[in-house]
Amino acid sequence: MIHADNLTKIYGRFIATSNVSFHIPRGEVVCFLGPNGAGKSTTMKMLTGFLAPTSGRAKIAGFDMASSRVEAAKRLGYLPENGPLYPDMTPESLLKFFAELRKIPRNKRAERIDAVVDICELASVYRRPIGRLSRGYRQRVGMAQALLHNPDVVIMDEPTAGLDPNQIQHARDTIKKIGQTKTVLLSTHILQEARAVASRVVFISDGHIVFDGGITEFGNSIDDFDAKFRELTANRIERYLPYGKTRV
Repeated sequence: MIHADNLTKIYGRFIATSNVSFHIPRGEVVCFLGPNGAGKSTTMKMLTGFLAPTSGRAKIAGFDMASSRVEAAKRLGYLPENGPLYPDMTPESLLKFFAELRKIPRNKRAERIDAVVDICELASVYRRPIGRLSRGYRQRVGMAQALLHNPDVVIMDEPTAGLDPNQIQHARDTIKKIGQTKTVLLSTHILQEARAVASRVVFISDGHIVFDGGITEFGNSIDDFDAKFRELTANRIERYLPYGKTRV
């Protein structure tokens, strides 16, 4: 459902990502883990079509992001780290607006809105201005928007960043619900996040994939996770091209 094939992104001489490859089958929840600045968000943007790779290919549900982006987008729900929400709108008006943009049939819009309001537990703030909601509730609104068209694939970039412990727990519970029926990729640099929601970890460091395996391979405790994280980030990788070179 998600295919990253040798995704490379270069800015000038800086190598943001280099030959990033991984495949995620239907129905799997995968955590894209790595330190800050490792290339997680860049990879997410290439997978979702918001950023064109320097080389390589991204496919969602079998559709190439370069040649069939519209078809791929129909099957993709994307929650960026700072999702675009309109503070003067309410969750109700925002979801109705996106339902129209997504061309959800009129006779199914109410049903889909009710479904995501239930999944994301938005009923208590449904008609309150988004600008007056807590960060946790704003994140729920973003998740609801990403799920509105019932996509097969959901990609989330740092979905719990800046949330308090109660809000983090709710976000985790929501991700687990989503993962029961959809393929989910979420990025984070927080080890506990991976343990809480994912069955598999893809680890990126200095723009390169350095680990791809089951969550249990990271160990059974936070100390084990910390040790593995340090091990995978210990050897720094050169991220600048020689002068005059434009390809990895």
